[in-house]
Amino acid sequence: MKPQRSEPTRLHGAEAPEATQRRAFTGGSVPVAVYGLGKMGLPLAAVYAAVSGNVTGVDIDEDVARAVDAGECPVEGEPGLPETVRRLVADGSLSATTDATASAAAASVHVVIVPTLVEDDQPDLSTLEAAVRSVGAGLDAGDTVVIESTVPPRTCRDRVGPWLEAESGLELGEFGLAFCPERTMSGRALRDIRGSHPKVVGGADDESARVAELIYGEITDAEVITVDDCTTAECVKVFEGLYRDVNIGLANELATLSGEFGVDVTEAIEVANTQPFCDIHDPGPGVGGHCIPYYPYFVISEFESATPLLQTARHVNEYMPEYTVDQAVDALSDQGRDLGDSTAAVFGLTYRPGVDETRASPGVDVAELLADRADSVYAVDPVCTSSPPSGVERVSLDEIGARELDLAVIATAHDEFVEIPWEAFDDLVVVDARRQLDADAVPHPVSRLGDGSDER
Repeated sequence: MKPQRSEPTRLHGAEAPEATQRRAFTGGSVPVAVYGLGKMGLPLAAVYAAVSGNVTGVDIDEDVARAVDAGECPVEGEPGLPETVRRLVADGSLSATTDATASAAAASVHVVIVPTLVEDDQPDLSTLEAAVRSVGAGLDAGDTVVIESTVPPRTCRDRVGPWLEAESGLELGEFGLAFCPERTMSGRALRDIRGSHPKVVGGADDESARVAELIYGEITDAEVITVDDCTTAECVKVFEGLYRDVNIGLANELATLSGEFGVDVTEAIEVANTQPFCDIHDPGPGVGGHCIPYYPYFVISEFESATPLLQTARHVNEYMPEYTVDQAVDALSDQGRDLGDSTAAVFGLTYRPGVDETRASPGVDVAELLADRADSVYAVDPVCTSSPPSGVERVSLDEIGARELDLAVIATAHDEFVEIPWEAFDDLVVVDARRQLDADAVPHPVSRLGDGSDER
C-alpha cells in the first residue's frame, strides 16, 4: 500500500532554512511529477524517486504508464533500471499515470523530459508545449518547473515561461522555472544521472536557480554548476552536440581525402591527438542517434545569423553513408566486380554498439543505399529490434555464415562482429567503416575508412 502524503511542501520562495528544505525534499514531503517516461525520462524518474520517495511519472502512452505503475520497465538496455523500478514501485516511491493535469495539481516540483523532434530540419516543440501547458493547468504558487528536454536556446524565456503563465494565471516569480539539461547516454543513464558528469542548472531568476541547485545537489553526487540563466544552460547542452558534430565532420572530411594524401588518416589523427590541445574525433560512416544529428538545426533554423560552419559539418556527416557505399563500389571494382551484381551484408543497423536505437543511424542509411544499387542486401545486428529498411533482409549472426556474400560493410562496431569467422566466406570484399577489424586477421581484401586505400 502506498503511503498517505500530507500537504505538499513547496520550495520556491520558502522561508525555511535550506537544510530544512533539503530534508523535506529527501523525506517525501515535496511531491515530484516527471513528464516523459522514455529512455531518458524513466531513469530520471527512478533517480528522483530513489532520492525523494515521492514521484509520479507521467506518459501519454497508456501501455508505458501501466507497465511502470505495475513495477515493470518498458525501457530496455539500461543496466539496473528494471530492478530499480520494481523496488521503487513496490515501496510506494514511484507510480505512473497518463493524467498529466491531475499529476500537476498534486506536485510541487515538475520535471519535463519529453522529446524535441526535428521535422524537415525544423525543431518541433509541440510535445514540449503540450506537456508544459498540462503542467501550467495544475501549477500553484511556490511550485518549481524544471525543463530537462533539449531545446533551442531561448525556449524557456520565450516559450515555456509564457505558456506556464498563460495556463496558470500566475506570473514568473510566483513559481520557479529552471533549465537543467539531461547529460546522459543510452546504456548508462542511471550512472550518468547520479554523477558521471557535472550537472548544469540555470534559473529564470535567482530563486529558481537556488531551488534547482538544491534539488540537484541531492539528485547527483557530481558537481552542480549554476550558470547565469536558463538560456545559458540551454546553450551548454546544444553546444555539446554542436562541438561533436563539427569535430566529427572534420574527421570525416579528412577521411575522404585519405586517397589523395596517400596515408592512413586515422593514424595521423591519433598521433596529432598526442598534442594536448588537439582532440580530433574518429571518422565513421555518419552520425546517428537522437541528439547530435539534430542539435545543429536548433541553431540553423531558429536564428537569423548565418551558420556556415554548422551547415558544412552537417553536409559532410550526412554525406558519409554515400561515401561509404562509393568506397564499397571502388573496393569491389579493384577485384573486378560490380556492386549491381553483388550480394551485400551490412553489419550494424543501430547507431551505437550495444544500444538498440536506429534513429538517424548511418547503418540504416548504408543499407538503404545498397538496397538501391546491389543485387541483394542482408542486415546483421545482434541488438537491433527494429525492422530493416525496405529491400533488406534481416539475417542473424548464426545464419549469415551460410549466405554467399560478395560484400560486407561494417557500419556499427558491435563486439560480436570481431568473432565472426570471416574465413567461412569465399571471395569476399570487406569495407570496415568503423575500423573495427584487424585487417591482417581477415583472409579477404579489407578497405578501411580513411586508410588511403583509394590512393590516386
